[in-house]
Amino acid sequence: MKSTRNSGLFLTVQGTNLIKVTSFILLFMVLVFSISGLLTSLKPQFRPMSNSVNTAANQVNGKMLYQLMAWENHHFLSIEDNLTASPKLTNLIFKLSSNINLNDPRSLLGRELPGFFQFDGKIVVAGEGSNYTNMPMESAPPIEIMQAEREASLQNLEGIDQGDSGGEKPSPSLTTGEKKVVHLYFTHNRESYLPYLQGVTDPDLAYHSQLNVTKIGDKLKESLEARGIGTSVDKTDIMGTVKMPVTYRKSGELVQTAMAQNREIQYLIDIHRDARRKDKTTPIINGQAYAQLVFVVGGNNPNHEKNEKLATDLHNLLQEKYKGISWGVLKKAGAGSNGVYNQNLSENALLIEFGGVDNTFEEINRSAEALADVFSEYFWQAEKVNAEPSTDKQ
Repeated sequence: MKSTRNSGLFLTVQGTNLIKVTSFILLFMVLVFSISGLLTSLKPQFRPMSNSVNTAANQVNGKMLYQLMAWENHHFLSIEDNLTASPKLTNLIFKLSSNINLNDPRSLLGRELPGFFQFDGKIVVAGEGSNYTNMPMESAPPIEIMQAEREASLQNLEGIDQGDSGGEKPSPSLTTGEKKVVHLYFTHNRESYLPYLQGVTDPDLAYHSQLNVTKIGDKLKESLEARGIGTSVDKTDIMGTVKMPVTYRKSGELVQTAMAQNREIQYLIDIHRDARRKDKTTPIINGQAYAQLVFVVGGNNPNHEKNEKLATDLHNLLQEKYKGISWGVLKKAGAGSNGVYNQNLSENALLIEFGGVDNTFEEINRSAEALADVFSEYFWQAEKVNAEPSTDKQ
């Protein structure tokens, strides 16, 4: 009888432990799935992430995945040779483990040289002569030049505000009426141009509170509205009110306010100026000098694919009519860049750099007119497509 009681007690103890272990495993699984669900439900800008893991994951492209599949299933080896050619295993392991691509020196130099992160970006679409050696650059102004009392005097202002002298323009055949469907704004509103800053030759000092990129907004608005596209412009002095690291946050707040007040806004354009010199930012088209345009897409925003498509479509239209005016489409993400650029606020958000520090408003205005020309073509074609009745049968 004693042996039987001990056996029953042993079975009871073992059964209790088994229930505890099973309950712990189930609780752990529920906890893991709950945390995973919570993290994936967060907006992309609030999700925790590792730049190293993201960079390594970005190296695993479609071709590499196909090659890995071919190693396991040799049937894939019968497909195109250029897809199934095996990469060197040592190079592959080194690339994935270190995030250093031996074919792209930026992947190593960007970590070793101060400020080299400015050249870290992906060229989505390249214009004529565009490559990683002449990428657009963004320079941060020294804090002292943001003080108005230390600004440079202005020069060469003759004719800077002149518009078209062709007399009264005919009314556009298509118009948005009273609707303001394009919204222009300036995150770095004090970015200026050296030809107008007396005694200033340093590109890092090309900033001014009065004469700056906001003047591009005037010309672009005029050109778009001449083509029937209602446009609004916000010239808030962002750089005069907040410090550089939070300028995009401030401009984003202003854009959200504008969108709340005007539900008709369809396109957002943030206008900037590049920091490169004139020989790299002044294409000659049909004998006239233009300020080069650069489209920048934030790779860390949830709309980046649609933003990228819009920028690419406009780049292609510019190449057809003004070949060489567009440097291309540059995607920037990760450490050293904002990576969002307020493009999370709309699927039709653009960041466009107009020329470099040495360009003149004569050149810039030509580019604004060219952009308005192709943008109106794109806009009215999209409106036509959206207005067409569906042919699907019920």
